[in-house]
Amino acid sequence: MSALATQEMRNEGPPKALRGFEHITFYWDRAHDRFAAKLNPGEYYVTNDGHLIMTVLGSCVSACIRDTVLGVGGMNHFMLPANDEAEAAARGHGYSASAANRYGSFAMENLINDVLKHGGGRNRLEIKIFGGGRILNTLTDIGANNIEFVREYLNTEGFKVAAEDVGERFPRKVYYEPHTGRVRVKRLKQVGTDIVKSEETYRRQIDKTPIGGAVELF
Repeated sequence: MSALATQEMRNEGPPKALRGFEHITFYWDRAHDRFAAKLNPGEYYVTNDGHLIMTVLGSCVSACIRDTVLGVGGMNHFMLPANDEAEAAARGHGYSASAANRYGSFAMENLINDVLKHGGGRNRLEIKIFGGGRILNTLTDIGANNIEFVREYLNTEGFKVAAEDVGERFPRKVYYEPHTGRVRVKRLKQVGTDIVKSEETYRRQIDKTPIGGAVELF
């Protein structure tokens, strides 16, 4: 893209988000010369207009989901709660009947349902997962729990994982283009204090927040 075209795009301002996603922050990404929707912990975003989506993951996990024919798709950014109830479930038999499962299912189902609502077909969904690094100083490996949950959830729902980059001990910056399915992952060499602070704040928040009711996947 020429410098003039890039400047014109920037002058036009950020793209218009679909209804319900007006709260999502856009920024100008210099590496890609385009606006990108930036996801914070606990958020998700869906687009049918080819927007670039970016997030930074430590212990959290993101699922990138799109319809391979229409190109409509999106990304979420979530972490399982680590309160007493979730910890007790983790020591038991997985997350199948736990509060953590209900929370994680809520995060996944919201994203999938919005992709379907905007024309996606359940049998055409392409799913890629990222994150789950061990960066927080906790007894429980929160990242590993997040990875285990999302894999089990997708398997139970009959979805296959097309690609993944999960685990280990580093955070990731993830760029996703739903219209093409392309994902770029930058593994960050150091765990920045801002990433740790953001995830610790998010973890405290979800540990204290009541889990919503069930969301049906259609």
